[in-house]
Amino acid sequence: MMKRQPWFFFLMVYCVIAPAAQAGDWPAWRGPNANGVADSAQSPPLVWSDSENVMWKTPVPGRGHSTPIVMGSHIFLTSADKSEEVQSVLCFDRESGKQLWKTEVHRGGFPEKLHKKNTSATPTPACDGERVFATFNNGDGISLTALDLKGKQLWQVRTGDFRSRYPYGYGASPTLYKSLVIVVSEFEKDGFLAAFDRESGKEVWRTPRADASSYSSPIVGKVDGRDQLLISGNNKVAGYDPQTGKPLWSVPGGPLVTAGTVVWENDLVFASGGFPDKETAAIKVSEGGTDAAPLWKNGERSYEQSMLVHDGHLYAVNDNGIAICWRVQDGEEQWKHRLSGPISASPTLANGHIYASVERGITYVFKADPEKFEFVAENTLGNEAFATPVICDGRIYLRVAENSGGKRQEWLYCIGKK
Repeated sequence: MMKRQPWFFFLMVYCVIAPAAQAGDWPAWRGPNANGVADSAQSPPLVWSDSENVMWKTPVPGRGHSTPIVMGSHIFLTSADKSEEVQSVLCFDRESGKQLWKTEVHRGGFPEKLHKKNTSATPTPACDGERVFATFNNGDGISLTALDLKGKQLWQVRTGDFRSRYPYGYGASPTLYKSLVIVVSEFEKDGFLAAFDRESGKEVWRTPRADASSYSSPIVGKVDGRDQLLISGNNKVAGYDPQTGKPLWSVPGGPLVTAGTVVWENDLVFASGGFPDKETAAIKVSEGGTDAAPLWKNGERSYEQSMLVHDGHLYAVNDNGIAICWRVQDGEEQWKHRLSGPISASPTLANGHIYASVERGITYVFKADPEKFEFVAENTLGNEAFATPVICDGRIYLRVAENSGGKRQEWLYCIGKK
């Protein structure tokens, strides 16, 4: 009999634990394209309810606002138990919704104060197909933990301090780029962007950020033909080399404090915020991604929510639940329509439709049409929604909560066409 080599057994084990790649995974915050736009060639439901188009529903222990991520046969999210001061990563089966495992990452170390709309499990995790990466604000710092797909902790590092004078908490999600996982911490002293090796957790680079509090997640996009690490806040929008952390450009734009994630299209970058001023800004990037200048701005703001870019138009649903469409080249407003608010989740675009969940548990669906606002549907699950809708492989994954009579229970729904 032919002797099998050691690598054969490693391959067999890997095939058991690694999720099979499926069309339309949602591996990290803002999805497969890092811009809130689902992969094409899918047609998710437009209408649903407790009794219509629900494939499954499963309880989620604890509380968190992290958006679910979907990779192969698994769904991952984070959660926190305030009474026990435990922060955890959870895994669910994609087809059935069954909870497969729950790994405690931290016990104790919760912030003394937290904004009523925030949680101790707000950043969305990320998955590269072999490891799950999760960030938590714990013990006056930001920790980054890597787990394997069975929930075993591979490594954990304290990336640095997070000591904001404002008791709002932390919400920035990690982003993946090649062999790196990148995190941010922005507060009044020693704020930073930092990258860590996915396999070992070893720090690869660290870049200082301005000494002021802000809450945006970094994101990597191709701008003017070059991969760029993009982030807003501290009265500017900036681009960095994601491989080295070297600054590429920085221009005035956006207010001091932002929470939404930057979006882009071709050589244009868009950011919005927050506090103390309201502003949405467009930046034009040139010179192969090494120079930039303001293009236009207005007095609208999407503070917590990220925006969407689609076919030359910028879409936003602001804090008060007002949907707006602008032309990207000059910022001309195309239309404005009131839905309802308040809203903390970011909108998601799939198959020409925008899905926007407001805090009361309603998800509005309307067309991504620059000519006019065209309402499609209003769907309600639970009475509390802070996580962004995830849409992949023709299904919608929603993390919502039912809060009644002093009792609160979170649920993860899979919406699909039966």
